[in-house]
Amino acid sequence: MTPSPSLFDLTGRVAMVTGGGGSLGSAICQGLARAGAAVVVVDMAGANGETVAAQIRATNGQADALAVDVSKEKDVTDLFAKFDKLHPALDILVNGISAPVERFQPEDVPLTSWQHMLNTNLTGYFLCLQEAGRRMIARGQGGSIINIGSIGGMNALGRGAMAYGVAKAGVGQLTREAALAWARHKIRVNALLPCQFTNSWWEARMADPNCKASNDQVLRGIPMGRLGRPEEMVGPVLFLASSAASMITGALLPVDGGNLALNAGGSVFW
Repeated sequence: MTPSPSLFDLTGRVAMVTGGGGSLGSAICQGLARAGAAVVVVDMAGANGETVAAQIRATNGQADALAVDVSKEKDVTDLFAKFDKLHPALDILVNGISAPVERFQPEDVPLTSWQHMLNTNLTGYFLCLQEAGRRMIARGQGGSIINIGSIGGMNALGRGAMAYGVAKAGVGQLTREAALAWARHKIRVNALLPCQFTNSWWEARMADPNCKASNDQVLRGIPMGRLGRPEEMVGPVLFLASSAASMITGALLPVDGGNLALNAGGSVFW
């Protein structure tokens, strides 16, 4: 039996996307809006969030933008208070925030950099998840929380990205713990694990001949042989947000072109 397209319909649902002004976040916001959801675009850079919200409204979608530093508890409390004035309920949270990677060898990581990475990429996820969960529990109709993790949280990327990897590993365990605790409330908590996806930084790097060796190394680690495209995150998000994934919780789903399936000593060709 072919699933009905209505399984993926989000009409009448409200979604919040943190990091919604970035390359992945903006694609996710627009995809949720096309599926019928009202979207609240959250980004530290308010202008970026408003640009995405305006693009959604220009195509007859419903969107608002809110600026916040999700690493700060009071700011997150204020964010959800503002959200409550916009919408009576929250159905979907996409935790998509991500601080830029600061690269240090383990022996050289400054404590300030370590704390910043964990505060943004892990504590920020926790704070938003907690506020969303409280509202979903009180409402009693369940909901879907989707954390954007990384392949870097499943095994070591190296390249001085230790703090980033530790934070993203924590996102995976946060996902499992919350999924277990909130299953009885019909709140599904899952994570997506993307590989390297195209953005302005990667476009510049791929065009730089001085980076060819390291770029080739990255591409060798992705059996599909290319970076992901932001729009390729939309389908997995819609799936986990929708009724199509009604029996899925606690899952960490790679969106990685086969990266995590590839053993470090393996190769696509003999």
